[in-house]
Amino acid sequence: MPTTVPGRQKGYGNAEQLQNRCGGTLKGITRHLDYIRDLGCTALWLSPVFENNDTCYHGYAIENYLNVDPRFGSKQDLAELVETAHEFGIKVFLDIVLHHSGDNWSYPGDFDYYYYQGAVFPFCEWRSDKFPVPVELRNPELYWRKGRIRNFDAYPETREGDFGGLKSFKNDASPEALLAQQILTQIHCYWIRETDVDGFRIDAVKHMGEEMVSQFCSHVREYAYLLGKKDFFLFGEFVGPEEMYNRYIGPKTSVMVEDKAIYFGLNSVLDFPLYHILADVVRGISRPQRLIERYESLRKNAMSRGEFGEFLVTFIDNHDQVGQTLKKRFGHEASEEQIIAGIGFLLCALGTPCIYYGTEQGFDGAGLGDFNIRESMFSLEGRPVSALSKSGRIYQQIAALAKIRMNSPVLKFGRMYMRKQSMDGENFSLPTFEKCLLAFSRVLYDHEVVIAYNSSLTEEDQEYVRVDPSLNPQGSVFTFIYGQSGSVNVLTNEEGSQHFIKLRLAPAQFVILSNKPM
Repeated sequence: MPTTVPGRQKGYGNAEQLQNRCGGTLKGITRHLDYIRDLGCTALWLSPVFENNDTCYHGYAIENYLNVDPRFGSKQDLAELVETAHEFGIKVFLDIVLHHSGDNWSYPGDFDYYYYQGAVFPFCEWRSDKFPVPVELRNPELYWRKGRIRNFDAYPETREGDFGGLKSFKNDASPEALLAQQILTQIHCYWIRETDVDGFRIDAVKHMGEEMVSQFCSHVREYAYLLGKKDFFLFGEFVGPEEMYNRYIGPKTSVMVEDKAIYFGLNSVLDFPLYHILADVVRGISRPQRLIERYESLRKNAMSRGEFGEFLVTFIDNHDQVGQTLKKRFGHEASEEQIIAGIGFLLCALGTPCIYYGTEQGFDGAGLGDFNIRESMFSLEGRPVSALSKSGRIYQQIAALAKIRMNSPVLKFGRMYMRKQSMDGENFSLPTFEKCLLAFSRVLYDHEVVIAYNSSLTEEDQEYVRVDPSLNPQGSVFTFIYGQSGSVNVLTNEEGSQHFIKLRLAPAQFVILSNKPM
């Protein structure tokens, strides 16, 4: 059993080591499920586990879709992980890849071909007589064969091109694309049956057509229903504007795509627009206007499209850090208090919060390659040391916040409002400076919870924060349930038109208050 180090930690592994597979197995995860449960997590999202090209460490270069990569374990190990996780009350989601396979074949001369005006290039040969598996994927006509993507925002290049050396499947309405889709659907239904997993995170959704994604989701969801799994969760990686990924979402509401009604798309997507904004605001280096606008957009969607607002998967750290030249974790330039506040925002605001491994220990990896932010949780030098410590302050505070959320319907389902503030109790406005007190409320029927944070690391901030006047008459009380003890009274201005509470927060202090017992 590895020993652990208390307090804030750095991930293990140097740049050279992290460009290779660093170890870790499915059995190892199974042995440490208590670490995930005690953090307050109710679901586990695994990176791709299917057999990969030997030269790849990241899991997205699949050569055998019907086998767990032996470096991780076996199909039985995966099934036992899911079974044990369910005993812990934890669901398990697999990261799956539908847009492309691994680097399983070559272009002529084994040169790197690049996308050029939709030209189809010749197929040369399979790199192995064993892969890809299943054998039905050993058909060159299932692949676009248009070379590597140069511009990831150019259509149709971004759907038809290869991800570097990884070879893209056809994903239009052609017979070959429909056959590829059928094969991929059957493969992933097989894994649902064999391992009892609870959902899929679908990689690179924006690089596939809405109809293909919708049809895959429909068939998988129907198969899960046959097995009695009525809440199978499908969410996608989509790096793009909200108006684009709305077209992919809709398990219970129709979406029009080129005059066709699509009814069973993704349940949700990862909220990349929020991720790009929240981290800088929490660190006090960006003004909060864009964050306020982002949450307002989420609020409007929550009002108009139910499950979209409830289930949008929010995060502040991830394994790609798309859009950054220098890849860096949120913790790279954040204090312990700021990391706790960042996760606090995710746990208390709209959406389903997702915590990237290592954030709970304060990992601070950074560098030019994404391997720099994929540190190991355990020593790679043969020493029995790991970062799986439950005694660190960040871990413990996230666990406390997660427990509050778990026991609070208002934080999971309530409406959300950004709250205006005032220095004098008369003139209220939303904050506009980098260093500010930022506050919002969650409201469910007559229950209001106020969340507030001082983004300054050096200055105390004292503000009057508005609350709902119909729920909170003058003299009623808000009680601190996190970050401070005691309570504050609801005050009004002379005309009685403004109802507010007075908050005084220390630098980087994050608090939660409630107008009812929790």
